[in-house]
Amino acid sequence: MAASVNPGIFLCLLWIIFQSGFARAEPAIPPAYQEAGLQAGVPPVVLFAIALQESGINFRGRHIPWPWSLNIAGRAYRFSSRRESCRQLQDALRTLPATRVDAGLGQINFGYHGHRVKHPCHLLDPYKNLRIAATILLEQHTPGQPWIQAVGRYHRPAGGAPAARYRHRVSQHLSQLNKGQHYVMVSRGPSP
Repeated sequence: MAASVNPGIFLCLLWIIFQSGFARAEPAIPPAYQEAGLQAGVPPVVLFAIALQESGINFRGRHIPWPWSLNIAGRAYRFSSRRESCRQLQDALRTLPATRVDAGLGQINFGYHGHRVKHPCHLLDPYKNLRIAATILLEQHTPGQPWIQAVGRYHRPAGGAPAARYRHRVSQHLSQLNKGQHYVMVSRGPSP
């Protein structure tokens, strides 16, 4: 004897499945990127692709942005904790020009954008870093132009070949995201 299913319950379950994302083809953009992007008025998927380019690491079979990332004088560093990253950030700022130091998910340059935070280590707060990155991206966007043009200027406001190479690399991340690749962001850690 076959069991019968109430059509109302079946439709309700089907709705839950669709709402949970199992049937969606859109990329999985972590909530922090959605929030920062929407607050600033920039596409969250573009912000996420920038973070993948700027601070991405391969972790457990996935490519994810890493919040405790630094670029010091052109060399990338990844740290296991915010505290360790903060200590290295402060050491770098004592010994190098601030324009040689980038920090966090969006690799915010302290020399050009240090005025946006009260303390250098605030750039290691993933949520604050994303808000700043989204603001910079918006500032580089010209209404009517594709966002990918702003992406190049995010990296190098003067444009040229470095901006073009950067646009290409971020475009590759966008392409992967649009193919339905799934990415995650590590959780928020305690303040230093």
